[in-house]
Amino acid sequence: QVWLVESGGGLMQAGDSLRLSCAASGRTFGSYAMGWFRQAPAKEREFVAAISSGGGMTGYEDSVKGRFTISRVNAQNTMFLQMNSLKPEDTAVYYCAAVLGGGVRTTTRDYRYWGQGTQVTVSS
Repeated sequence: QVWLVESGGGLMQAGDSLRLSCAASGRTFGSYAMGWFRQAPAKEREFVAAISSGGGMTGYEDSVKGRFTISRVNAQNTMFLQMNSLKPEDTAVYYCAAVLGGGVRTTTRDYRYWGQGTQVTVSS
């Protein structure tokens, strides 16, 4: 069992930067592939970024490439999402997710554990 808690969301303006954090419980954080997803009102949850268990591989949704950076510090049981050049269309609830194993996972069904989400709102 892994418990995930996101933090760092807020109300931002277009062009701002924001860093989200995902804190995980447990002693085997480094064994889990992790990801960030987001869900805007009336839309399905969508993939944002993912990182392998060791942090050596990452993947991004096309609209965030070059603006967002996913990272993790296994010794601190924490994953991050650095978001730069924010746009109004980035407005959503952002969720972190985890699954035991390696690789870069990009679909919701790949993940077993989910956090409660943190709201990011970007005004124009």
